[in-house]
Amino acid sequence: MITIDGSFGEGGGQILRSSLALSIVTGSPFRIENIRANRKKPGLMRQHLTAVRAAMEISLARVVGDEIGSTELEFVPGEVVGGNYTFSIGTAGSTTLVLQTVLLPLVLANAPSCIVLEGGTHNPLAPPFDFLVRAYLPLLKRMGVNVEAGLERAGFFPAGGGRAIVRIEPAPVLKRIDIADRGRLKRRCAMAVVSKLSRSIGERELKIVQRHLGWGDEELGVVEVERSVGPGNIVTIEVEYENVTEMFTGFGEVGRSAEAVAHDAVQQCQRYLKSDAPVGEYLTDQLMLPMAIAGSGSFRSTGLSLHAQTHVELIQKFLDVRIETEKHADGSETISIV
Repeated sequence: MITIDGSFGEGGGQILRSSLALSIVTGSPFRIENIRANRKKPGLMRQHLTAVRAAMEISLARVVGDEIGSTELEFVPGEVVGGNYTFSIGTAGSTTLVLQTVLLPLVLANAPSCIVLEGGTHNPLAPPFDFLVRAYLPLLKRMGVNVEAGLERAGFFPAGGGRAIVRIEPAPVLKRIDIADRGRLKRRCAMAVVSKLSRSIGERELKIVQRHLGWGDEELGVVEVERSVGPGNIVTIEVEYENVTEMFTGFGEVGRSAEAVAHDAVQQCQRYLKSDAPVGEYLTDQLMLPMAIAGSGSFRSTGLSLHAQTHVELIQKFLDVRIETEKHADGSETISIV
């Protein structure tokens, strides 16, 4: 049984989620201690517990320690079972993080799956649903993975109440991909999304985007969401190239000005545009797992975050792969799975 120290590296919930996914894919049982030890509230929170029980359900696993606040967990996976599943967090906890736990195992199942996810879809501490659909899933498709994801109802923090449906076709083998450059710029756009709030908030945010990025009116838009449970606001800035799409997000919060929200997204985008590396910080973190499961692949990144460095160590505990990193003079890094 593999033993994982949940306090190593970034010490957060990602260690648990990736361990669950890797355990199911490899059939390797594991024990994790010190879960989320570096957080203000250590142990399993509701969204982490939902991820554990989702992983347990799809793999008929035996689990010890699956309760709120638990800092230790033992997980023994069985066979992955495709089918229809509903996973409800019950709070604004991130549905995308729960999905990331079970997505790749279900891709390798022997039958199609349909997952209904209920909870937060736009949470400041997780990739928003838009990032998943626009940036991550297209790269998985190039690896031979056919996933359709649709948002029935947005769930903004702190109310939650979102609902997404994801359909997964099995792919017995993941293909290698290499992403060395961005390719030609195809499209760029910035969207300000408001729910149960004044449209003027989105308009103010887009003025900031236009002022700092110099984009035209035709590349900007305000979206008013009507079906969400509670109020919410995000700004997304998207740049689509031939080989990769990147997205940068600012999240509205109580007491935070529209201008500050937009500045957050703009600064992320500007850092990316200063480099010519195709893969940004957050996408770097997401790509490592499917590439490692494929057994090979490479991409050039703007740089490795602590999250990504932690992922490098964790993946090599479960898979017989070597993850090599090469730093370039411009600060970018090439990550190769061999």
